[in-house]
Amino acid sequence: MARRTPMVCYDDARARLFEPFALTRPWSEMRVGALLMRERWEMATGAAARGFVAGPHMTQFREEGAPKSIRGVLRAGTLVVNSRCAIALDACAPEARVYRCNDRVAGVLLSRDESVARLADGSHTLEAIAREHQPRVRGVAVAGEWCDEVWDVIRLLPAMLGDDLPRLAREWQCRVADTGPHTPTVVGEHPLWLEADAHVEPHTVFDTSAGPILLRAGCVVQAFTRITGPCIVGRRTIISGGRIAASAFGEQCKVNGEVSCTVFVGQANKGHEGFVGHSMLGRWVNLGAGTTTSNLKNTYGPVSLWTPEGVRETGLQFLGTLFGDHVKTGIGLRLTTGCVLGAGANLVDRMPPKVVEPFAWGSGAPYATYELEKFVQTAERVMARRGVALEGAMRQHLGAAHARRWTLD
Repeated sequence: MARRTPMVCYDDARARLFEPFALTRPWSEMRVGALLMRERWEMATGAAARGFVAGPHMTQFREEGAPKSIRGVLRAGTLVVNSRCAIALDACAPEARVYRCNDRVAGVLLSRDESVARLADGSHTLEAIAREHQPRVRGVAVAGEWCDEVWDVIRLLPAMLGDDLPRLAREWQCRVADTGPHTPTVVGEHPLWLEADAHVEPHTVFDTSAGPILLRAGCVVQAFTRITGPCIVGRRTIISGGRIAASAFGEQCKVNGEVSCTVFVGQANKGHEGFVGHSMLGRWVNLGAGTTTSNLKNTYGPVSLWTPEGVRETGLQFLGTLFGDHVKTGIGLRLTTGCVLGAGANLVDRMPPKVVEPFAWGSGAPYATYELEKFVQTAERVMARRGVALEGAMRQHLGAAHARRWTLD
């Protein structure tokens, strides 16, 4: 068997501003379209991810299936890719030394060893690396999209799902759902694909008029659910009723109620009624019953969003809430249009402000700070319910995030 090219995902300075996620995870482990960014590059190039380079607080980041932070030296022959480039899954060019997406350098094969220290602060660009390591190579043009802003994940979602799902259905050898009196009701011209062991109960409706739907192995779609494509339901995720549209759910999620144009990175819960639209949920998020997002202003104008660079116009008419990793909400929480909830926040009031600091705690602003030990104890219990242990390195990682949490002062 041929040796796969080693690959390293690089979070440049821009990616390190993508809050509320940048505090706790590298952008290569964010879901953009149907897959994590790392998975997109692996599928498109055939390379094997060996690690990532991000901020210094990411050195102890650990998740199942994710490579570790790289230290020391990147060896010659390593493919370094920009984790903000959502490469098209059909962009197969395994022998390329330089990848160009929309006329920007997205990946470079190193011609000699390179110090990780040069990438430490994110300011060193792949354009510069390409000039140094492959000066005579123009590169191979590949299809894809760039995440220049954190909200691009939502902007790009429907179109990317429409492109991703046919490729994934072939890769995973999914079958097209049968039709008949004892099978799910399928409305529309696009396919409903099922991976092995996906389970669909009677009295479910799949509307594929606007795009395909793919159900991964071990997922369950319970009775009285309506799913509108394009949509992917991850492994062992349970959809327990409601109206779902144009969304991407990672593994081991629980979903109920109304969800539209939303990304669940994975292992997040929305187990009750309430509307969540044009939003992003990090891992280990739990939404209390009746938690509801607003995704449209009363003026129908463009939505503004807090960023580390200040409040900025997104140009999007629809944008809900960005929930950082480990966010918890109480029952009946209402969230305004274009809301940012920092990682680890635990909120039980009725309507928080448009931006909430990481590890905020309580029932009204100004919030107290969630004590680290109590937060870790909660995280440990939550993760154990999915059969995931909170091990020492990840404890250190969460501690580092807590120590460098951003504030609004």
